[in-house]
Amino acid sequence: MRKFLSVLVTALFIATSAATAARADDGPVTRVTLTSANSFHSRVEERLLSRTVTLAAGESRHVRGRLQATSSVTQIVSMNNTLKCVNSAGAVIGITSTSSRNHEGSDTTYYARPGHLPIYADLLFTAPTAGTYTCGMYGYTASTSLDGYYLTAVATDTWLEVSDTDQVGARWWQNPACSSTGTSSTCTYIGAGTSTAWVFYDDGTPVHKWNAAAGATSVQALATLELTTCYTGTASCKSAIDAYEQPRGTNAVVDTRFEFIQLDPTAHTCRTTSTATSRKTIRDDAHHYVANFALTGVPIDPTCGTRTFIMRIFVKHVSGNPIKIDGVQGATSLTNGIAMNIF
Repeated sequence: MRKFLSVLVTALFIATSAATAARADDGPVTRVTLTSANSFHSRVEERLLSRTVTLAAGESRHVRGRLQATSSVTQIVSMNNTLKCVNSAGAVIGITSTSSRNHEGSDTTYYARPGHLPIYADLLFTAPTAGTYTCGMYGYTASTSLDGYYLTAVATDTWLEVSDTDQVGARWWQNPACSSTGTSSTCTYIGAGTSTAWVFYDDGTPVHKWNAAAGATSVQALATLELTTCYTGTASCKSAIDAYEQPRGTNAVVDTRFEFIQLDPTAHTCRTTSTATSRKTIRDDAHHYVANFALTGVPIDPTCGTRTFIMRIFVKHVSGNPIKIDGVQGATSLTNGIAMNIF
């Protein structure tokens, strides 16, 4: 079990309106920004930013974090951005959300800013009982071959957002369990005999039907999709797909699309709102890939006859190494979605 070390960082609080919030939550959002660089070391999870809120039982908050980090070494190391909320006794409450990708080194030139890797994560936290909760963003890194290195969270570009008001009627989606070694029977693979998958729809997850609130004028949907490449020799994928794996450096290419579908009274599609299909190359060195989706201002069509929606993510393997679609690991969700009412 990991030993956690929490570090409280001096932060600047910036209140933003719903119009300028990153994901247009219902109501204002407070952003907590890292004001000075903070380093986190191998196998020590460190709290980089946090915000404390007092909630009634059943009240929900949307938590969003952006961790941008540099590395002290040129070698490849893991990097996690984790969001979780704790109660006044320090116990983690509810699900934890983690987005992961390997940092490919200080000399990396193909990031938007050389050497700087940004990772986003989202969480919908619902208070089980009335009380005070602290929601935080945590950085973590590890390596099987290095010691003494560190990653550094970049000031200003690293931040945590928490909605200020109850996200009434919001819902959380997550796909089935899939262990870090990929041996869970509920893991989903593509490119290893199956070329496509629909996350939250045909992956063994119950197809959740969400009803927009009666007073909502529109809705928004968010999703995070975590993918892992399965190259020859990786410990992250089950041995049954070894025959499909290719040498490290082959990489993988996938197409993805996010859909939010309003149903008719017979539970068939009435209106589909979706992102454009996007092609992504997932580097074997990065090993993990985080795709973030957002559909804002989704209309509620009265002609559909219901206010019921379903959510799904289309993933297609195009070429290269097989892909594992990451799922829940213990109490940590890597692929997830959120639907929120806009009043």
